[in-house]
Amino acid sequence: MPPSRTFSRYLLSLAGLFFMGLGIGLVTRSHLGTPPISSVPYVLSRIFPVTYGEFAFLLGVLFVLLEVLILGREFPRERFLQVFVGLVLGVFIDLGMVISVFAAPERYLEEVLTLVLGCAVLALGVYMMVSADTLLHPADAVVKLLARKTGTRFGTMKICFDASLCCAAALVSFAAFGTVTGLGEGTIVSALLVGSIVTAIGAVFARLSGSVRPPPDR
Repeated sequence: MPPSRTFSRYLLSLAGLFFMGLGIGLVTRSHLGTPPISSVPYVLSRIFPVTYGEFAFLLGVLFVLLEVLILGREFPRERFLQVFVGLVLGVFIDLGMVISVFAAPERYLEEVLTLVLGCAVLALGVYMMVSADTLLHPADAVVKLLARKTGTRFGTMKICFDASLCCAAALVSFAAFGTVTGLGEGTIVSALLVGSIVTAIGAVFARLSGSVRPPPDR
């Protein structure tokens, strides 16, 4: 592959991570919940003096270690680069929280609009990441690995994985605060809506250019 093509793919991947971070920030600013993948980092950031993005990075490292545990000696060393992907997304989550500070919804309708905007931005980032076809985020890599090992469809495993993260976030939140924080209807909406928007974006690009195809089911 020509170096210019490789550079373009990684640049697209970097842009995708930026939009993912911004989208997560907007969804969180809606006050209706956080995306499932960031639910645990958000709750932990409310307990400890560590930022939202830093905990997201640490969770990504944990997922890479889980891959190593599952695959053992079969774990490809180049997959350690997923740690870098997690690091960049963590930085962009914190940056996204700063950029999205303008989103301060006071009414429920404003919260819903902020949530939908966040889901759209997050979906755009996911589409760009998948289209770049470089490195997966550690969370997606774990889901893909578990789906392959158990013979389960990626989409089904993704739902189970997200539900597990939400349950863990709820347990940690309840243990720390006596109530559930960071989870709400926005968590469910983002889990369902982002995938649909990714599919819609893929369909639009496919119509605009025959060379652009909707992202595959990972």
